[in-house]
Amino acid sequence: MSDNRLRRIVIIGGGTAGWMAATVISRSLSPGYCDIDLVESPEIGTVGVGEATIPPLLALNRQLGIDEDEFVRRTQATFKLGIQFRNWGRLGHEYVHPFGVYGADLEGVDFHHHWLRLRDAREAHSLEDYSLATAAMKAGRFIRPATDPRNVLSRMAYAFHFDASLYGAFLREMAMERGVRRHERKIVDVELNAETGFVEALKLDDGGRMEGDLFIDCSGFRGLLIEQALKTGYEDWSQWLPMDRAFAVPCEAVGAPTLYTRSTAHEAGWQWRIQLQNRTGNGHVFCSSFTDEDTARERLLENLDGKALAEPRMLRFVTGRRKKAWNKNVVSLGLASGFIEPLESTSIHLVQSGVTTLMSFFPDRGFDQADIDRYNQLIQEEYEHARDFVILHYHATQRDDSAFWNHVRTMDIPDSLKARVDLFRSRARVSGKREDLFAFTSWVAVMLGQGITPGGHDPMADQMPIDELDQKLTRMRAVLANAVQAMPTHQQFIDKHCKAAPLP
Repeated sequence: MSDNRLRRIVIIGGGTAGWMAATVISRSLSPGYCDIDLVESPEIGTVGVGEATIPPLLALNRQLGIDEDEFVRRTQATFKLGIQFRNWGRLGHEYVHPFGVYGADLEGVDFHHHWLRLRDAREAHSLEDYSLATAAMKAGRFIRPATDPRNVLSRMAYAFHFDASLYGAFLREMAMERGVRRHERKIVDVELNAETGFVEALKLDDGGRMEGDLFIDCSGFRGLLIEQALKTGYEDWSQWLPMDRAFAVPCEAVGAPTLYTRSTAHEAGWQWRIQLQNRTGNGHVFCSSFTDEDTARERLLENLDGKALAEPRMLRFVTGRRKKAWNKNVVSLGLASGFIEPLESTSIHLVQSGVTTLMSFFPDRGFDQADIDRYNQLIQEEYEHARDFVILHYHATQRDDSAFWNHVRTMDIPDSLKARVDLFRSRARVSGKREDLFAFTSWVAVMLGQGITPGGHDPMADQMPIDELDQKLTRMRAVLANAVQAMPTHQQFIDKHCKAAPLP
């Protein structure tokens, strides 16, 4: 080992972000490499109304050696195949953003181009009829996808709904088994090096002093180290994403849990519904410039499936990101790094991306600036990609029934998003990189689902005779329908493999 290696990593804040960082770092480093300490206040709780995730979490679970069935049981989790959007494109309309792919590529051309060609030539089924994930979620059926690409069951992906507070406790147990030390303390001051400006130590409420080499700031919106101590700055995105409030509340579970997160658009915001094994998480995200808090609270409570189990809790936020996710010897994760409203379930993924990218640029006490700059560039690109995808949902709408929808429909959008929309409007092409968080299926689902009509399709899709194409797509639908019917129901799968014990 280098004599310049890190001697102590200090993580500020627990919850999902802090304990995910602790688990990943402790799992990645050999025992004894350095001390890892996590400081969290016993006074700060979590909302705990249910968290939705996206498929990349599965890769992290595998990396950490997590037994999935145990994870599902311990977090009261259910499975998720996509997101259902109601009233987004227009009132009374709904569509699905599924996980996985549509149909199968034919002659090297993305499937949706063939579908668009058939739709333009004759009456055609919905694009959703060619998504295995969408068909399964509508039927309430689930099975884990196959790994063999020749198997139709490989055409879908999945994620989870779970209790975020239970997930944090699950990760905490794993991290502490790996030697992470937990300190229930409040931080009363931060010491900076007078010459370098680096964080040197934390002063704790018991009079103690905790030194460190690398500090991970998971202190939430306030950004105790990244902002309050280092004055990093924040890039405000509220001109594109004006939501600034949310009420969250759990309610009684009603019926079998669905395989999707539901997002229902209201007159000045939207409401989420996330069904766990033991209850349902709900929230209303809204813009205080277009509605008042009492109205938003009432809108949430009147649209619950079951009896509310608590009083709605208010959250306030400003959408955006830190100008540097890594500044000097402080790396920010979670809300300390930035916030994009939970419309596409990106919050936990951005923590995952931040800490796994950190391990690719893991520092010693020299803190090479080139590594820091590259890390910041990658995190900025990840945040901006997620930002543009969320903005698309507001921009691509036909709703004109309220001042809010008139505002977001007509607002200026980032040049990066405008270029994507213009490209799709032309010939339904989707730009991007293979490593992008949201792949072409996601962009196609939302653009078509919210009424962006392309002027044409890829000319390469015209090579197959139209009758042959029609026959192939008919067979595809039949194969998908048979695959879904062979699956157990979602509840049957949970009962057999991963049913949680009732909570006290």
